[in-house]
Amino acid sequence: MSSATTAAATPEVEKQEEKITGYQWLALLVLILGTFLAILDNSLMNVAIPKLMAVFGSTSTEIEWVVTGYMLASAVVVPMGGFLSDRFGYKTTFLTTVIAFVIGSILCGIAWSDTSLIVFRIIQGLGGGFIMPVGMAMLYQIMPRSKIQVAMGIWGIAAMAAPAMGPTLSGYLVDNFSWRYLFYINVPIGIIAVTLGFIILKETPKRAGLKFDYVGSILCMIVFSTLLLALTDGQSDGWTSLYIVSLFFISIFSFILLIWVELGKDNPIMDFRLFKNPIFTLSLAASSFVMISMQGGIYMMPIFMQNVTGLTPMQTGLVMMPQSIAMAFMMPVAGKLVSKYGVVPLGILGLAIIGCTTLELHVLSQQTSTHWISGLLIIRGIGIGLCMMPLSSAGMNTLPNHLIGRASSVSNVIRNVMASLGIAVLTSNMNNQATQYGARFNESISTISPAYTDLQTNVVNRYLELGTDASSAAGGVVGVLYGLVQKEALTRAIADTLMLSAIPAFIAIVLVFFMRQKKKKNAAAEESANSDAQHHVMIEM
Repeated sequence: MSSATTAAATPEVEKQEEKITGYQWLALLVLILGTFLAILDNSLMNVAIPKLMAVFGSTSTEIEWVVTGYMLASAVVVPMGGFLSDRFGYKTTFLTTVIAFVIGSILCGIAWSDTSLIVFRIIQGLGGGFIMPVGMAMLYQIMPRSKIQVAMGIWGIAAMAAPAMGPTLSGYLVDNFSWRYLFYINVPIGIIAVTLGFIILKETPKRAGLKFDYVGSILCMIVFSTLLLALTDGQSDGWTSLYIVSLFFISIFSFILLIWVELGKDNPIMDFRLFKNPIFTLSLAASSFVMISMQGGIYMMPIFMQNVTGLTPMQTGLVMMPQSIAMAFMMPVAGKLVSKYGVVPLGILGLAIIGCTTLELHVLSQQTSTHWISGLLIIRGIGIGLCMMPLSSAGMNTLPNHLIGRASSVSNVIRNVMASLGIAVLTSNMNNQATQYGARFNESISTISPAYTDLQTNVVNRYLELGTDASSAAGGVVGVLYGLVQKEALTRAIADTLMLSAIPAFIAIVLVFFMRQKKKKNAAAEESANSDAQHHVMIEM
């Protein structure tokens, strides 16, 4: 094409981009609704577990499969999202998965036993697992690269708003209505998302000649299901038990075989060739470390507030909500800032805030004010909002559009695995530390010390005031003392674990520095990606 032709085409591209701006933001709204739907449902479940145990008369081990079954089903289908989107179109794939999720939600709402609920949750997970990776990839198909950071920031609001609302909304529905509404609430949101999607979204080009990678798909299912199952059950069954060791062995062996198989295919379900792109690799590694570090505040703090300070799940949700609101608020702001200043400054600043505030949380004690916790979590949420989406999208921005679907699937499944790994490591560390602290405190207790005598006197008098006989009152001292020791041991264990969870954030800062060194080298790739996006917009029009 001559320079004159190019010059003539450029205003036309800009003009067409102006015409589709309204469509782009309406399409973004549909993707936000779908993402919000999937994440909200998952955040509702944890609070409702005790209620479900009571309703079905199940043990904690049995009912945990309501969460585990969904997680495993979601994880094994994520790698297929890229292939299905390329083969059948992003609109068709996205809307089909939302419909499947809604159907699964209706089935969960009419479940009559714990077994039926687990089966229906697996069906729901098969749909829900596609929504986020396909939605993220579709965002890149819809938006020109010049707007993608802002769009990703706004899309990320759904990822933060849903966990913020989940615990409080779950407690309200369970207390005032029925557990079934935890699933029925998905239906109207899903119907709105699907209806708007059919009207607003435009289908993307399809690659009809693609062949499905059956071997790779089966290996992916084996790898990620066994790995996530091992990480989920490792704490309860023992990390050295035959069951857990076997799961890890199967997962590792299958993963090695998966790499060998996929590198020999032209259209693999898991495209490991993406890791030849250094920015994509560094971006994924940095955002994965952020996922691990995030679990320190998101997973550990509710345990502290409910088991140590005695807050209800709803009260805990209210304390945690400002952090998620801060994250949601900062994501579109970060999208604007990253376009102006780049990924590196925002990444370093956000990660430094996450690391420092997480370190500060290690001073927790039983007397720590919930207002202080909430304030520190808000600052931490600002840090997460500043860096999470820029780091996640930095690598995707260097890829051409035809690889975005595969890259989205790969990045989502790896981040999910890293989040599960983070929870497993932090939980194991917390339990080990709590055991060690408990043993140390028990050894240091002297029954002839003045402090023990004062405690004994106060406890006995309190029991007597409540009408307990003298013998029972004296025996109650041991129980009260044991409870105090266990609570203090758990408090210090959580504080130590929070300090441990700050380390991945500081490691990620080092990775971000390497991304800066690669910036110039990838300038041409980003320019090519921008051209590719504009070309795709013209094709759609």
